[in-house]
Amino acid sequence: MKKVQKPRKPLIVYYLIVLAVLIVFNFIVFPMMTRGNIEEVDYGTFLTMVDEKQVSKVQLEGETIYFTDKSETPRQYETTRFEDPDLVNRLQESGCEFGRVAEEQMNPFLSMLLSLVIPIVVFIVIGQILSRQLMKKMGEGSGGPFMQFGKSNAKMYVQSETGITFNDVAGEDEAKELLTEIVDFLHNPQKYQEIGAICPKGALLVGPPGTGKTLLAKAVAGEAGVPFFSISGSEFVEMFVGMGASKVRDLFKQANEKAPCIVFIDEIDTIGKKRDSQGFAGNDEREQTLNQLLTEMDGFDASKGVVILAATNRPDTLDPALLRPGRFDRRIPVELPDLKGREEILKVHAKKIKVGDDVDFGAIARAASGASGAELANMVNEAALRAVRENRKFVTQSDLEESIEVVIAGYQKKNKVLSTKEKLIVAYHEIGHALVAALQTNSAPVTKITIIPRTSGALGYTMQVDEEERNLMSKEELANKIATLTGGRCAEELVFGSVTTGASNDIEQATKLARAMITRFGMSDRFGMVALETQANPYLGGDSSLSCSPETATQIDDMVVDTVKEAYDKAMALLRENQGKLHELAKYLYEKETITGEEFMNILTQKSLPDEEQKPVETSDNANID
Repeated sequence: MKKVQKPRKPLIVYYLIVLAVLIVFNFIVFPMMTRGNIEEVDYGTFLTMVDEKQVSKVQLEGETIYFTDKSETPRQYETTRFEDPDLVNRLQESGCEFGRVAEEQMNPFLSMLLSLVIPIVVFIVIGQILSRQLMKKMGEGSGGPFMQFGKSNAKMYVQSETGITFNDVAGEDEAKELLTEIVDFLHNPQKYQEIGAICPKGALLVGPPGTGKTLLAKAVAGEAGVPFFSISGSEFVEMFVGMGASKVRDLFKQANEKAPCIVFIDEIDTIGKKRDSQGFAGNDEREQTLNQLLTEMDGFDASKGVVILAATNRPDTLDPALLRPGRFDRRIPVELPDLKGREEILKVHAKKIKVGDDVDFGAIARAASGASGAELANMVNEAALRAVRENRKFVTQSDLEESIEVVIAGYQKKNKVLSTKEKLIVAYHEIGHALVAALQTNSAPVTKITIIPRTSGALGYTMQVDEEERNLMSKEELANKIATLTGGRCAEELVFGSVTTGASNDIEQATKLARAMITRFGMSDRFGMVALETQANPYLGGDSSLSCSPETATQIDDMVVDTVKEAYDKAMALLRENQGKLHELAKYLYEKETITGEEFMNILTQKSLPDEEQKPVETSDNANID
């Protein structure tokens, strides 16, 4: 799609351009033009020509002599005059005409005034007259081109051959299906009018960041082939009171003139937040803008084919008047894609790059569980960049797998060198996670373990990927997940008799999960199905706050501690029972630095030698670390 209308340059720019042209012509071009036909010679040549009677006319002007020869096509010359008392006699003897030009020097200030200042003043006066006439023609009702504060900043796009359509959007079949009816109305309004149905005035796209809300809005315009106005909610906010409301009026005026069309307001929560009765002056401008938006949406004729689309990831903060039927009739969720949706999104973005025959998009989609469309697009691009770094002509499966780790954990930190002891601690820590996960039922299989530091700050990580999409988790599965999170710290304490700071993220996740089991999921015998926590902004991380008494909050804290401790004891018992495998796997990971889930399971299922049980890994300096 292509943008129309570019902003005009201010008038001062043209003044400066003309000033530069006048200076160049006055001091460079004109002197060169006046002196371009005069040839300069030395004084000796002039005297020789005079003695040979080849000079017809001579003019003396200060220290400069101008003379003309006697050829068939007379030519003009100039030379510099020297102190010569015989010059007049020589000129008389040669018979040429000669005379002295009176030296009349103009006042420098007057010369500059006539040659430079007066032309500029005349140009400015003419420019002001023309600009006033232009303001009279263009400024009716808008205050002229210098008072455009009330004009809408919406960018208008028109349909082109490279427009975005529904084929460019994958993984959001339900949202596309709901929007298809709007497209059909814009194409064939008569069949809806015959039965008396009217098109929805507005549709609100809600979902997490990066799921394709803006892309869907552009796809609707591309499918319908109508003008598409795009503006952000923050562009309505002005420092001048009333300007936001004026921009809303101007936007709907343009939309009615271009009907049928689509108006898309991104991040509408900027101006659509709930109104309060506090009466603070700082909120007056935002509320005026919202009131004007409500009025315009309630007043325009939907039969003209003007459809309002808006996007937000904070729907819980919007004013109820904005969400009622007759304004935003439809609320279209644009959620994170499921397994099939992720695979389709990967295929759409993979069309833009060269991909090898060995790529399994299904496996990549399973490994990228919870990723948004924007993150999947970034993964494909990271894989292409990695292929270029490796001097390959196409993207392989390993490139895509590495790109998932890049998006999740960051790039490999090559300048981060771990000491021998730290590397061994990290190896036991990650094997502790993997071993506890593998020894429990209802746990996701381990697919990769690495102790290579990443730019996110992780010194290593264990990747688990479910074999199929999971939407629900049981109480037992959540308890197993907490035990898996504590497995790293258990391995450190079991082998080294001490603990490190490396489990900080594990502690945070385990505590958060245990608290959610009690306060949100109703998985405690003490409180049962009682909601003790409220969650705000579910699409932006889900900030939560307790909605209970201080005494209940204290009991919740005690129950969280007990839940995590119970999982910790369970993980410690599993590692004690399989301490031989813990040492064997840690040694293998220490040497290889990165192992696959298949390698991990092969070692785990092999029978251990009797002397390997209870034998810790030896470091490179042959000193056991216990």
